[in-house]
Amino acid sequence: MDLSQNTPENIEYMVNQIATKIKMVNASAIQYTDMDMATFEELRDIYEMVLRKNNFSPGEMQALAEELGRLRK
Repeated sequence: MDLSQNTPENIEYMVNQIATKIKMVNASAIQYTDMDMATFEELRDIYEMVLRKNNFSPGEMQALAEELGRLRK
């Protein structure tokens, strides 16, 4: 999958992967359709950082959820 392109499909994929990796309890709170297309680069940076880590502290999970919320429209 080429995640360098700013497409709704790529945004959906990255949001779903982030939510799965950080085990978001309420993943439906962050829908890919709510994401601002203008924040694609920031979302991809978060996605790449999440993929590099194996474990997340509760504080990190909270910070990631807040950052995803900030990227919403």
